[in-house]
Amino acid sequence: MSTTSGKQADLAGPGIGNYDELKTVLPDDYEPLLNAKETQFALKAAKEYIEDGLAKELNLFRVECPLIVDRESGVNDYLDRDGSRTPIEFHIKNDYDQHPIDAQVVQAVTKWKRWALKQYLCDAGEGIFTDMRAVRKDYFLDHDHSAYVDQWDWERVITMEDRNLDFMIDIVKKIWKVLVGAGKHAAEMFPQLNTDKYPPIPEELVFLHAEEILDMFPDLPRKQRETAILQKYPAVFIIGIGWTLKDGYPHEMRAADYDDWVTPTIEKDGQLMHGLNGDILVWNPITKRRHELTSMGVRVTKETLKQQLEMTNQLHFLELPYHKWIMNDEIPLAIGGGLGQSRIYSYLLRKAALGECSVTVWPKVLRDMCAEKNIHLLQ
Repeated sequence: MSTTSGKQADLAGPGIGNYDELKTVLPDDYEPLLNAKETQFALKAAKEYIEDGLAKELNLFRVECPLIVDRESGVNDYLDRDGSRTPIEFHIKNDYDQHPIDAQVVQAVTKWKRWALKQYLCDAGEGIFTDMRAVRKDYFLDHDHSAYVDQWDWERVITMEDRNLDFMIDIVKKIWKVLVGAGKHAAEMFPQLNTDKYPPIPEELVFLHAEEILDMFPDLPRKQRETAILQKYPAVFIIGIGWTLKDGYPHEMRAADYDDWVTPTIEKDGQLMHGLNGDILVWNPITKRRHELTSMGVRVTKETLKQQLEMTNQLHFLELPYHKWIMNDEIPLAIGGGLGQSRIYSYLLRKAALGECSVTVWPKVLRDMCAEKNIHLLQ
């Protein structure tokens, strides 16, 4: 595969893509450190620690969030901007179809949360988090991608003065502190998690812009660049996901109507870098692969929303209610993100697959493949 075609193919769409390749990725010598019962106790402890920690560190309170939304509201998350991952839709025949609703199952509540900040009367410096459930039907189902999504989605009101890289980095450091602490808390409950077989969860999170990583590995597609940088730094926050980099490709496709990836933030050696968003990635020592834990960012203003929609040929979105709220200053400026629960649990508890931490549907080919390698998916 040429460098150009490799980079193009790597822009969107999660997962490995075929089960022959996956079979070579799953470990052959896997021995779970916790059995199924112990895992459930550890999950509960980690969940409570993380929720309490996020609330304290980011000044958040827990709220309920929707599983289904009105299609016409525009608040569902399309994840990428290429239309490759679409939500489940269904028709509600309310009142004998006199007052029906065309509904969608959420893929995330990224946009809903920003509106919810107003609903829940949040002031600047205050925010919300949710114990969200969603369905993403277009994923390739593998050891760390599921059609069932469990996620802590959070959002916080900010001021215009907060819309800068230093503020975002400070927020990310607080989140990382909570995740590292959750790992230590689980290990105190179950000392077998402290093993020489795997390196400890790194205390330090390294911050790098996507342009800097591209400079280091100019010929590699995105996922291979991430894999390479994680060999040097096992926990990284990659800044600036969505803006087109110097090689003509974004680090990864990112929707144009929530994270701000267009704002200039860094100038280095005469090069201007963009984006007030990013992802935390870690090296998974069990699968020996890159492992994404969270995606987050400062949200768009009405100016950057219009600029990003224009760049992605999606200006028609401005006719949707959610986008009108932003354009009319009806919802607050915000920062927010989503933390994958089963992703985080599998990393902290040294699991080979997130299906050891969450219950959902898996194809027989994957269940059998995992069972052969002593990876037992919950059913």
